Amino acid sequence: MKKECLFVLSLLFLSLVGRSQERPKFNPPVSYEVADKRADVVLSKMNIEEKLQLISGDNSFYIKGFEKYGIPELYLSDATQGVHIRKNLSNQMDKSTAFPCPLALSSTWNPALAQKFASSIGEECRAGNVAVLLGPGMNIYRVSQNGRNFEYFGEDPFLSARMIENYVVGVQSTGTMATLKHFVCNNTDFHRRNSNSIVDERTLHEIYLPAFKAGVDAGVMDVMTSYNQLNGEWCGQSSYAINQLLRKDLGFKGLVMTDWWSVWDTKKIITSGQDLEMPGKQYIEKNALTLLKNGEIQEADINRMAKAILRTEIAMGLFDRPVKDEKYLSKYPIHEKVALQTAREAIVLLKNTNNILPLKGQGIKHILLTGDYIETLARGGGSAEVEGYDIVTMLKALKDEFGDRLVYEKNPTDEQIKAADVVLMSIGTSDCEGYDRSFSLPAEKDKQILDLASKNPKIVVIVNSGSGIQMTNWNDKVQAILYAWYLGQNGNIALAEVLSGKTNPSGKLPITIEKKFEDSPGYGYIPQGQELYKGWGGDGLMKGVMNDITYKEGVFVGYRWYESKKIEPLYHFGHGLSYTSFEYGKISLSTAKLKKGDRLIVEFTVKNSGKVAGSETAQLYLQDVKSSVPRPIKELKGFSKVTLQPGESKVVKIVLSDLDFSFWDVNIKGWNAEPGDFNILVGAASDDIRKTTKVTIL
Repeated sequence: MKKECLFVLSLLFLSLVGRSQERPKFNPPVSYEVADKRADVVLSKMNIEEKLQLISGDNSFYIKGFEKYGIPELYLSDATQGVHIRKNLSNQMDKSTAFPCPLALSSTWNPALAQKFASSIGEECRAGNVAVLLGPGMNIYRVSQNGRNFEYFGEDPFLSARMIENYVVGVQSTGTMATLKHFVCNNTDFHRRNSNSIVDERTLHEIYLPAFKAGVDAGVMDVMTSYNQLNGEWCGQSSYAINQLLRKDLGFKGLVMTDWWSVWDTKKIITSGQDLEMPGKQYIEKNALTLLKNGEIQEADINRMAKAILRTEIAMGLFDRPVKDEKYLSKYPIHEKVALQTAREAIVLLKNTNNILPLKGQGIKHILLTGDYIETLARGGGSAEVEGYDIVTMLKALKDEFGDRLVYEKNPTDEQIKAADVVLMSIGTSDCEGYDRSFSLPAEKDKQILDLASKNPKIVVIVNSGSGIQMTNWNDKVQAILYAWYLGQNGNIALAEVLSGKTNPSGKLPITIEKKFEDSPGYGYIPQGQELYKGWGGDGLMKGVMNDITYKEGVFVGYRWYESKKIEPLYHFGHGLSYTSFEYGKISLSTAKLKKGDRLIVEFTVKNSGKVAGSETAQLYLQDVKSSVPRPIKELKGFSKVTLQPGESKVVKIVLSDLDFSFWDVNIKGWNAEPGDFNILVGAASDDIRKTTKVTIL
């Protein structure tokens, strides 16, 4: 694709963000009211055995169909970063695009791009006969060691919510059902089935539910429950989690399914509000008739579950048209461009001492490349893994960009290191579902970086990971660090462009990267005497001693924790450098006193004060000056990404409501915006506030 077209594509995505702050909403092709009546008609024709088969998964990844009733058989496929192809099943699609991981997508801070990203995946689902995408994954980043962080959207509930609502609309606009997962508080994969998340009511509503709420409000059709326990009960069979939190508090009215092999008590499954046991053939089909006979459950319970499945399928239009639509096969080239654009906006420039980057100019004649993931693609594993096609390795992308100036040496000599004008050192991790991994890199990897830096100070470290890693040992010894996440099948092209300066980095961290794991709020979650394991052997079944994980930090997660505890992290939430500079103008408010129910319009200018075009994500935080309950020092409540030419200025407008100023009040079981003063903080990162002003809540 020509550079001019790519620039236009980028501007399109960015302009969509700036133009509207209305929350996106998906309206199903058949209203729930109509679908409800049609479901009753179908349900009346089914016998009890057929209903039990419907509410139990079929053939591992299917919802059973009944041709005589017009009920389609539906295939369910992972995951959030593309379509996972299961080679053990027949009739799988030939290929699927490997997009950057969701944490990379969140690093773009570009909700409009998230919608395009998701609609591309939805189109591939339609091309491959996938009715239900088992994503987006959206559990909050609490523990940097979580093996599934790469599947999720970061530590902040507001940022996650804005990305999720657009993701849901993007997928479902193609006719593919999206699935919010994993409900709720599945924040570690360390013995996840034996993990009990102990979380208070306020923390649930302020930190762990907002992204789910945004997905529900956006019209999501499916929700998947999690493996872990919440306050002593497995979420997949918990009436509190499903009936109270999900259905009553969040207002969800679609289909709820279990995660695979995550439940065991048939009576609880049926009476908890759950609708579909996956992969099925374990408990409901085997035990429900006996429970019915003994009067422990009622046929009305079975009818409720079956009707929820039928109603959701009908509402999505799946009774009225086939899932597969081969017209979407022609869209793959567009999907590749969306994946590449996501990678361009996702890469975060953490450090750039002496402006060593970009690598251009006559002084850069000899670039030495060494390290990991140079000839193989870094990506996350488990159900979220997407292999992709036409893989562009780091070596190929950098060779195409720099030609003979770049030399790759797996084990460079001291002479080669010293002779290089710059050394590119690639490091990373292989994160995976089923287990957590250490925040620390292997000791020999730290030693390798320090050894390189001792021989040549011009070191640029490229990090491919699905989470934060410990960089403290060598952070001050290298000149630049690029956080490149898992960039997907062609994302290394974006990496090469950022290194050369063709693309100006604009990614911002959706996480805080601590100096050491002991600093984090999640430290201590591994029981004494146990240690991290690797592989699925430790994943286990739901038996044995439960690991109680008390979320003692409450609402102080991520940057909220580090600021309240006065712990300086290595890199702050929202941080990301550019090859240009930006200036912020004075904040203007539509009113200095906000009444309940009114909206506050916040406006300020952002100017590109540098010499090259670039994109800046302006972030707005709120600070409660005085509160009746402990509150974070500041909380993200708005952001806008703008693209600016050198010397150009744009007005950023962010609209706030009284809900943005509220905390969850356990006394009234609802949101409370207490009267008083709030500081409005605007800047380039959580630690880089440029302008402030004050508003009073009446």
